[in-house]
Amino acid sequence: MQTGHRPVATTFANLLLVMRPRPDFIHEFIPGSLERTLLLLHGTGGNERDLIPLGRELDSNASLLSPRGKVLENGMPRFFRRLAEGVFDLEDLKNRTNELADFVAAAAQHYGFASEKVVAAGYSNGANIAASLLLLRPEILSAAILFRAMVPLVPDKQPKLSSMRVWIGAGTDDPIIPTSETKRLAELLRKAGADVTIRHFPAGHGLTMSDVEAARDWLTPPPLKLRKALP
Repeated sequence: MQTGHRPVATTFANLLLVMRPRPDFIHEFIPGSLERTLLLLHGTGGNERDLIPLGRELDSNASLLSPRGKVLENGMPRFFRRLAEGVFDLEDLKNRTNELADFVAAAAQHYGFASEKVVAAGYSNGANIAASLLLLRPEILSAAILFRAMVPLVPDKQPKLSSMRVWIGAGTDDPIIPTSETKRLAELLRKAGADVTIRHFPAGHGLTMSDVEAARDWLTPPPLKLRKALP
């Protein structure tokens, strides 16, 4: 006999689905077999699919969370506004950084991945907002890989990054980000307590396989026996 009433358990489950925060960026999420989740942050003109192959190269077993930047510059997606090349709209950057941090927290609840195991992997504009996350909302990340990054801003209050590992990949012939700017970013993060590794590659602003391989080895070092066997 049907009474017209839904079972209490079903109603409660539906209520939880309604109450659970929903991520509000256009994004891709690919579940993995490890607790680690890579937050993939594309460069100017990219989208939520661009860095999926990079994520698989960095860690084939990690979950991948890849949002699309909401700001458009001449039709090209970015994560925050800029006023000119290398000149950022700082108020927009701060707002977008907090918005992205809230998205990651909501995505962790929505998809059920470990919020304390999120590693940012960003390129160019994506690396810059990842650096901004480290400086403004460090609780969102456990580590960060920054390809072709610069100092996004200097925070009013120095964050506590004593438990944070950061890898920075720079091109010695990068026409956009000089080596001095990479060093300035590393110094800013180290001053806050982060464990920073910088690698310089004979390259421009584009990524190389040497970048990817070095970042992968840093993220998940090979076993000790294998390391001893390597030339």
